[in-house]
Amino acid sequence: MAERRTPKGEGRSGPELLSEVLARLFTARGWGRRQDRLHLERAWAEAVGPEFAAQTRVVSLRRGVLEVVVANAVLLQELAHFHKRRLLEGLRGRLSGTTLTDLRFRAGVIENKDS
Repeated sequence: MAERRTPKGEGRSGPELLSEVLARLFTARGWGRRQDRLHLERAWAEAVGPEFAAQTRVVSLRRGVLEVVVANAVLLQELAHFHKRRLLEGLRGRLSGTTLTDLRFRAGVIENKDS
């Protein structure tokens, strides 16, 4: 007969599995989300290239739509109309396992990460 596991130590005696302890720690500290965010930002910078990376920032990825803030309207139009398909393909290649269906651009202020 298979042993039934109880959640998070309820009614359990003995040591906890390290994987469970680490999973709770990563969740509590938000490390998983930070790593995902860094991975997403790196993939964007590689896909868009250094020319545009300094003038754009990844805002969010929700329901497969990556939202990017762009420093000015001219660049926004260029990315949306001339580079969107190439960027989507590049990002999909770099973010395997992540559903990416669309890119949305909006104008905004780009803060320097070094400040």
